[in-house]
Amino acid sequence: MFHIPVLLKESIFFLNCSSGKTIVDCTLGGGGHSREILKTLLPDGKLISIDRDREAIEAFSDFAGTYPSNITPVKGNFAELDEILLSSGIKEVDGIVFDLGVSMHQLKDEKRGFSLQSDSPLDMRMDRDLPDTAADIVNSFSEKELADIIYHYGDETRSRRIAREIVRERKTSKILTTGRLCQIVSRANPGRGRKIHPATRTFMALRIFLNKELEALEQGLRKALQVLKPGGRMVVISFHSLEDRIVKNFFRDSARGVTSGAVKPQVKLITRKPVYPGEEEKLLNPSSRSARLRVAEKI
Repeated sequence: MFHIPVLLKESIFFLNCSSGKTIVDCTLGGGGHSREILKTLLPDGKLISIDRDREAIEAFSDFAGTYPSNITPVKGNFAELDEILLSSGIKEVDGIVFDLGVSMHQLKDEKRGFSLQSDSPLDMRMDRDLPDTAADIVNSFSEKELADIIYHYGDETRSRRIAREIVRERKTSKILTTGRLCQIVSRANPGRGRKIHPATRTFMALRIFLNKELEALEQGLRKALQVLKPGGRMVVISFHSLEDRIVKNFFRDSARGVTSGAVKPQVKLITRKPVYPGEEEKLLNPSSRSARLRVAEKI
């Protein structure tokens, strides 16, 4: 199952793709963006598709193998973007796209433990080579640490009550499945009057913290700006306010020349305000509802 690419037409448009250019897809996922970007780069362009999830790279390998001189799939974290490119002999690129968050494949795969919809192992690792899982956090962190994670990364106002219930329940037996965690959180946070599931924010917080998503994003944006050619563009699609705030502030500060070590503006803003999916896309792909896209061009 391939992830339905969000804001695909807009991404291609803003990247200014054409044959001969080198583009980086920092979040391969189901390969939706990469496949469409490649069409615009043929016959002479190059695409580097990165993902921290080995399964995403393996699923894309057959397609990539059809275009060996055009596509380089790489397992890695975009926080190390400069090193990844140098290992492929590339110093500068013409465009970079980030499609942040969890992929549809990860959500649908019950073994991965990202979804509220099934009772599966409490894993949540985007990179399954990492040693710790969400279960390790839930069963070993203190009540205060859990409350802080749920509040800061999930914007959950009932974080203390949820953390207290988690700690109380794990004294009986370890919390090892998504179903049990979902029950515990729902009991502590009934969610009356809410449009989303009462455990949604807690699950999101654990996932973001475990995978160090915000730290990776901050590093990835800095590395992306370093490797972009003048005139090259960075397109970022985010799905929640924590991500979007980081992107917005980084683009704003880079445009003002107030980022670390900068002495003058480094980018110009192509989108002053975020671009949202149209009504048709939201109907066809409900998961796109919270998406927003921002673009900056290196000066």
